[in-house]
Amino acid sequence: MRLVILVLCVLVLFSCAGAYDPLDPTGNITIKWDVMSWTADGYVATVTMYNFQMFRHIVYPGWTLGWTWAKKEVIWSAVGSQTTEQGDCSKFKGNIPHCCKKTPIVVDLLPGVPYNQQFTNCCKGGVVSAWGQDPSQAISSFQLSVGQAGTSNKTVKLPKNFTLLAPGPGYTCGPAKIVPSTSFLTPDKRRKTQALMTWNVTCTYSQFLARKNPSCCVSLSSFYNDTITPCPSCACGCQNRKNCVKSESKIVSMVGIHTPKKDNEPLLQCTHHMCPIRVHWHVKQNYKDYWRVKIAITNFNYRMNYSLWALAIQHPNLNNVTQVFSFDYKPLVPYESINDTGMFFGMKYFNDLLMEAGPSGNVQSEVLLQKNMDTFTFKQGWAFPHKVYFNGDECMLPPPDTYPFLPNSAPPSILTFPPFIFSMLFFLAIWFIES
Repeated sequence: MRLVILVLCVLVLFSCAGAYDPLDPTGNITIKWDVMSWTADGYVATVTMYNFQMFRHIVYPGWTLGWTWAKKEVIWSAVGSQTTEQGDCSKFKGNIPHCCKKTPIVVDLLPGVPYNQQFTNCCKGGVVSAWGQDPSQAISSFQLSVGQAGTSNKTVKLPKNFTLLAPGPGYTCGPAKIVPSTSFLTPDKRRKTQALMTWNVTCTYSQFLARKNPSCCVSLSSFYNDTITPCPSCACGCQNRKNCVKSESKIVSMVGIHTPKKDNEPLLQCTHHMCPIRVHWHVKQNYKDYWRVKIAITNFNYRMNYSLWALAIQHPNLNNVTQVFSFDYKPLVPYESINDTGMFFGMKYFNDLLMEAGPSGNVQSEVLLQKNMDTFTFKQGWAFPHKVYFNGDECMLPPPDTYPFLPNSAPPSILTFPPFIFSMLFFLAIWFIES
């Protein structure tokens, strides 16, 4: 019995740890349902998705939201979204619902749909920015007219078993919980209204659930050592090595190679690490009061353009960033007393699009950092990052014992001695010979 309890405790701790990110401890996706009005057989609700994660985007082909109705509800109409299946609506005569499935699956509409199908913060193909990069674009919403449901806050039954793909697996959603009704300001900000009923669903991300292997890796180099530390072999798993593309000339004849799949399955350039993304950190120069780092991100995936990308890095000297040359930079302070984490992302219309594998499949920048002489050192790998995240997934770093190391300090040359010491040594040598 004790063994069973111990195993259960370990499983609980492991599952909690998987959904907890020390660099983004409060990050989650919150889905809010606001009942705006009652209808003859149900209600009209505004559903809003808030991506409160600091550096994890929802990338193309976007989010997919599902749930199970508590009773026999149907969706009469949807604005700003659509269900992937209508289901069996044969029992309805005349007015046919938009969806009759017990477990509807909803997706965002694509840009450019007619105006009468649009809703506030909709129609972005399911792409949602990270809160830390652009809060105004970290929201997605749509409207549902629900029938065969309760017509008051005492008879409405909350949906259950929420699922979120964004776009692949990795998110676990909790149960819907009734919260205080949301308040709204009119456009002239002179009147406040509120929803008739509100409930929230919170979804958290676990990289362990998303995939068995990392999706990115890190390589290292420095000006003081000719050795380049590559990504570890098979850093992202080598099970797909047979299907990788060995030559760029081969991709010309492959139909549909550039089309992203809903499960986000990559088609990779053949490498020893087999990762879709490689981040390279190069310690470039050393000055009296500053030092310079070059960061390069390379995309090895022929199926993915990263129209939104973010790089989060933990390094003790990021509290003294002086200048970032061709990326945007924002410090992240998950803990008020520690400022060692920063987020890098592309400048709009310049390098915010990380192209698919090929000649244009990379972006790079340099970072100038001021030295704190009490802590700065090149010894023992201090100049290299502690953690690296690309689009919210932690990248695999090389083993510490393979980092570029400082050359062994050589004994001082006699020519570097001060002149008076050299003269003294010369006269001592003459005296020794004559004696």
